Amino acid sequence: MTAQHSFHGYQTEGFYDELFDEHGKPRPGAKVLHDFINSFQPGVLRERQEAIERALHRMGITFAVYGDDSGTEKIFPFDIVPRIVEAYQWNHIAAGLKQRIRALNLFIDDVYHKQSILKDGVIPTELVTGAESFRAQCVGITPPRGIWCHITGTDLIRHDDGAVYVLEDNLRCPSGVSYVLQNRLLMKRSFPQAFAASNVRPVFNYASQLYETLAHLAPQHVGNAQVVVLTPGIYNSAYYEHSFLAQQMGVELVEGRDLVVKDGFVYMRMTDGFKRVDVIYRRIDDNFIDPKVFRADSMLGVPGLMEVYRNGRVALANAPGTGIADDKAVYAYVPDMIHYYLNEEPILPNVPTLICSREEDRKYVLANLDKLVVKAANEAGGYGMLIGPHSTAEQQAEFAKRIEAHPRNYIAQPTLSLSRVPTMVGDHFEGRHVDLRPYILYGKDIWVLPGGLTRVALKKGSLVVNSSQGGGSKDTWVLADIPEQVADVEESL
Repeated sequence: MTAQHSFHGYQTEGFYDELFDEHGKPRPGAKVLHDFINSFQPGVLRERQEAIERALHRMGITFAVYGDDSGTEKIFPFDIVPRIVEAYQWNHIAAGLKQRIRALNLFIDDVYHKQSILKDGVIPTELVTGAESFRAQCVGITPPRGIWCHITGTDLIRHDDGAVYVLEDNLRCPSGVSYVLQNRLLMKRSFPQAFAASNVRPVFNYASQLYETLAHLAPQHVGNAQVVVLTPGIYNSAYYEHSFLAQQMGVELVEGRDLVVKDGFVYMRMTDGFKRVDVIYRRIDDNFIDPKVFRADSMLGVPGLMEVYRNGRVALANAPGTGIADDKAVYAYVPDMIHYYLNEEPILPNVPTLICSREEDRKYVLANLDKLVVKAANEAGGYGMLIGPHSTAEQQAEFAKRIEAHPRNYIAQPTLSLSRVPTMVGDHFEGRHVDLRPYILYGKDIWVLPGGLTRVALKKGSLVVNSSQGGGSKDTWVLADIPEQVADVEESL
């Protein structure tokens, strides 16, 4: 059958659709894209999709799936139909993200110093200090410029009520931004006319913004800051991204064995000697960065690194200890943090969350496992999760045992109807569920990348968008409301 790939006959099926309204009409910002795709001759869109997939192979844009029998590396699936975010929607999202980052940074700083929010009873002390991600080794540390969370990826979803909710915060080593940048490059080459006519905001300057954010953390007496990206190595699932960002910033990509502590500073081994390092963008978890302080068996880190950091002679991004704000039980209290530290109402709401360490919440969760989404507090990648409506009685019984054994480690949320975006399926389009991970940089100011990683659940009916669970990605077009914000079609990475 000849591929048609027009939007004629596309059905939203009662879900909130990012491109079409409830009457099946294109939303104002999607009208240009809609008409452009519908103007294609049969087979043209499929040809462009396949051209992008070949380019992804050539560029080596991969991720690793641990334990996968077919091999370590996989090409990150990509769908050619972009998600579109109108300017007024994005302005609201960006304001909410900036507010959230301010509150989270103040919370992390408070937790490792005065602990006022705990003493005042806003958050239970044992919930924080008993968290797996709480680092007692970081108590009393003051990071450069007082900033803990320099790079954040916050996961957002849109419910069928049209509102945007924060699903979770990722403040340790958030990944995925390299896919955002490469997706955009490929899409601009495939749809230059539609891209220009839609007034899409650029993302190409992320690398320069990231470098400025990192350089801002260097000790004040340093003129030209020496920044490096610290990777666990080629077998890490995000190694492609580590190397890509280092290349884009024009800095060295290093492993722990390339760095050494001597004379109270961190140095990088070079062919002609040693070069002092001022800022480390580390893509290694806290537990592995310094075997003298955290895991003694770590071969990935740098012995003595934390002492240099504590003395203010090197900067680490993100700061060790930020993972306390990644904990899914702590997440439930972010609106309280915003009230406590900023005396403001949250701009972006949380998804309603039940905390299983609370007896009343736990009883409700155990009685309603078939209706709720249950998540482990410190798992990621779609693992350690039960989607109640799609689960079996056996799976529910297993999770009930886990919750009763370790209630602190579990939260539960209602099953939300994630919004959808048209996605290529065979010779036509079908709606697939999506989320959105914008990236926020905190340096001299807080800057939000206009767009982010739209992750799409490629399996029909699935709500799990993680790449490790069969998800893919789409380009995210944030539309400009002033001409100065519009991306140049000729930009290249």
